[in-house]
Amino acid sequence: MATTREETKEKRSFGDGLADFIQRNRKKLLITMILAVVIVIGFITGFTIRDVVQEKAINAVEDFSQRYDILVIDINEASKAEEVRALLDELSAFGEKHSGYAGSRAYSLVASIYMERKDWGEAEKAWTRSAKLAGKSYLAPVALFNAAVAAEEQGNLAEAISFYSESAAHVSDFPGAARAQFSIGRLNESQGDTQAALEAYRLISEKWANETTWVNLAQDRIITLSNSGS
Repeated sequence: MATTREETKEKRSFGDGLADFIQRNRKKLLITMILAVVIVIGFITGFTIRDVVQEKAINAVEDFSQRYDILVIDINEASKAEEVRALLDELSAFGEKHSGYAGSRAYSLVASIYMERKDWGEAEKAWTRSAKLAGKSYLAPVALFNAAVAAEEQGNLAEAISFYSESAAHVSDFPGAARAQFSIGRLNESQGDTQAALEAYRLISEKWANETTWVNLAQDRIITLSNSGS
């Protein structure tokens, strides 16, 4: 019985103490609660605004894409030069203001315009910028692959190999990874670096065993290079 009374007394004492603490610090506690609510509301508002901004940016870049699709038909015509220049300026300005999908997509359109005009230097710059803005999204390896193509067109084979290597590093999330790896072998072979070419080709069957087309092409090159060296 004594124990029960002592426990009851302790509970009352704790309850009285808690009530007294709340009473004495009610203003501070109220302010703390208000601040907590404000922070939660701020987070919710911030995420909502961010989502709205992102959606608006994506819609804007899709509008650019539609303009490009219409313009690309006769993009090299002199009569379209001013319109092309205006689109390039708008896309570049937009791309510099946005990261992620929207910014990367904008620069991919810039790069596509330059590729259509066979301006490989500017195309490479734009694809590189697109890859940087894409971060870890699927657009990054696509942009890197195309940057490699642009570099190769300029005869910058070392740069092309570097871009192909970065692109091929996306083994599982880029459908063109095996093709990029084959291109590494092809470019090394064209420079007479047989050992590097063989190493590049052999990696294809190791990393992309299901990519039968590229595996078979790589095997053909391995046999040819091995026989030529014997």
